[in-house]
Amino acid sequence: NTPPQALAALLAPLLEGRDAGLVSEAGVPAVADPGADLVRLAHQRGVPVRPLVGPSSLLLAVMASGLNGQSFAFNGYLPTDAGQRAKRIQQLEQRSRSEKQTQLLIETPYRNGAMLEALVTSCQPGTLVCVATDLSLATETVRTQTAAQWKAQLGAGKAPDFHKKPTVFLFLAQ
Repeated sequence: NTPPQALAALLAPLLEGRDAGLVSEAGVPAVADPGADLVRLAHQRGVPVRPLVGPSSLLLAVMASGLNGQSFAFNGYLPTDAGQRAKRIQQLEQRSRSEKQTQLLIETPYRNGAMLEALVTSCQPGTLVCVATDLSLATETVRTQTAAQWKAQLGAGKAPDFHKKPTVFLFLAQ
């Protein structure tokens, strides 16, 4: 993340009347990305902000998952502590069940295996879990199945090919 004191310098060219853009290395700037602080400062300084249409891994994942696209919530990163993460997944699963709401999560790519393991261990067997990896790339994969099916697949040593690859996790309690 850019330190807060460095943000003003990034706006200087805009305040001088030049055009500029905010680009993210993956996904969409300011959505699950640290660019939101810069955008907020631009608004505070009266700099017009115009979003450009582009792919968002979060929306692409919802579209391809087969889960509820009418009601969904992006929850970002969950705690890294296994106990706290399991508790948070169970809270989100209860919310998903009561509101029929798809829950979206992301994880640091080297922890994808731990996230899927936490989901299949913490969720009820019938909860639908989607793993969407490398969205918009030639290696893209999207697979939705029950937590029980994922658990059996992992138990058989058949984890998805998602180590160190950008992945969105979604689930919908039944």
